[in-house]
Amino acid sequence: MSNLLNPDAIFSNNETSLSDIEIYGFDYDYTLVFYSKHLHTLIFNAARDLLINEHRYPAEIRSYEYDPNFAIRGLHYDVHRAILMKIDAFHYIQLGTVYRGLSVVPDEEVIEMYEGSHVPLEQMSDFYGKSSQGNTMKQFMDIFSLPEMTLLSCVNEYFLKNNLDYEPVHLYKDVKDSIRDVHTKGIMYRAIEADIGESRQRAFEKYICYAEQTRAVLAKLADHGKKMFLITNSPSSFVDKGMRYIVGKDWRDLFDVVIVQAEKPNFFNDRRRPFRKVTERGVLLWDKIHKLEKGQIYKQGNLYEFLKLTGWRGSRVLYFGDHIYSDLADLTLKHGWRTGAIIPELRSEIKIMNTEQYIQTMTWLQTLTGLLEQMQIHRDDTSQMILQEWKKERKEMREMTKNFFNSQFGSLFRTDQNPTYFLRRLSRFADIYMASLSCLLSYDLSHTFYPRRTPLQHELPAWSDRPTAGNFRIPFTQGVAQAK
Repeated sequence: MSNLLNPDAIFSNNETSLSDIEIYGFDYDYTLVFYSKHLHTLIFNAARDLLINEHRYPAEIRSYEYDPNFAIRGLHYDVHRAILMKIDAFHYIQLGTVYRGLSVVPDEEVIEMYEGSHVPLEQMSDFYGKSSQGNTMKQFMDIFSLPEMTLLSCVNEYFLKNNLDYEPVHLYKDVKDSIRDVHTKGIMYRAIEADIGESRQRAFEKYICYAEQTRAVLAKLADHGKKMFLITNSPSSFVDKGMRYIVGKDWRDLFDVVIVQAEKPNFFNDRRRPFRKVTERGVLLWDKIHKLEKGQIYKQGNLYEFLKLTGWRGSRVLYFGDHIYSDLADLTLKHGWRTGAIIPELRSEIKIMNTEQYIQTMTWLQTLTGLLEQMQIHRDDTSQMILQEWKKERKEMREMTKNFFNSQFGSLFRTDQNPTYFLRRLSRFADIYMASLSCLLSYDLSHTFYPRRTPLQHELPAWSDRPTAGNFRIPFTQGVAQAK
């Protein structure tokens, strides 16, 4: 308990010195602003109603309500089999986390279905987590995808419970289109406006988790002479209203460049789309853009034009976003920017990891693992019986560990033992990661983040090579081994 983790710390995958950073860039949703679960309920309900009213789905699915505790980010969805699952960094399915509708699929059925628990590379999602060009898996990386996963599972559950024949691919496409329309057709924004009536302030208090430290972070960067820019897929009016609420009416004075409806990740790759200036009334101007001016709002565009107009290149730029693929992947791989991932779930997971119950459970789980590795050399019947008991207990402990985080899918970052596919991509595409931008307030702007040197597997002695129990902090191992 003396080595508790700090939920507000910034963690490093790659050595990063803030003294080298001159320009800070930000996504908007779940980076500068955080939303409450009320917004996810609104998205779920709006998309569910679109399925009924526009796609002619049975009205009975309206009985399903959004459960904020059902899904976690980073899950994969088998489009053809209508199955939601958690996959580790080695493309192995974590058994016990495979759901058809709202019901878990038995391990035996999963193994028969996939001829084991490994998902071949050609079936995995494409670079951006999408199911396309023969890929059968879709990965849900966006926080906004939580209501989408839940809606998919609920609609599948309805068809299965009522023994209705349906095509899973069509269902996936219809749900995906409905969720997309909630965003792109402005349904979500209009729903918020309709909900608040005359009191816009009350709506923001309902849907936006007011983060007073967002203003403090931006002010700190401005006071140190840092350039700042905003690139978001959200529309101008929505961003303006949110930023006025969480930062103030003068929010645009803090940013050197503001770009809305950027259509990331296409923004980072499509050279053809020019920038367009947006007026105070939201009108698009046709003028050719020769300069990105402070205080103005621009729409669309592309990164290559952005670099040409600003000259902001290379590792002196640090961009923050919550979507590992759409926000960060291209920037770090193609353009050499530094990247910071905002992972809101990190804070709650670390708090769980700091509890005495979790620490004790993990200590005993590691003890069992060490005992199994050390004692498996004993082949007599009595020893084998004990080993089987330990394996059973270890499996139960793993299930208990999963339930600490989410009873269906467990931790965002780990399967039973391996890193998740989500963490693998996070480690590759983000130089640093943290729960929120407010974590920056705890660090000087000359601070260097050093990745922790964790031992590689071949740098650690095997359990059986460790001379005493005390050397690896596993209680009772030596005594138990002698007794057995």
